[in-house]
Amino acid sequence: MPIEAKLLEILVCPVTKASLVYHRETEELWCRASGLAYPIRDGIPVMLEEESRVLTDAERESLRG
Repeated sequence: MPIEAKLLEILVCPVTKASLVYHRETEELWCRASGLAYPIRDGIPVMLEEESRVLTDAERESLRG
């Protein structure tokens, strides 16, 4: 289930307060600044640092484009 654009506009990384990028393939919200990925479960973003995972080098590189 895709995340609504309006929701994506207001959500920020809880660690850095930076904007997030929706990654459809993994159903996650990625933060360029912190390098963390936040899961979306049942259509609900889980914005907790302890629930996030660290992006791989390849994933971080893909955000630079």
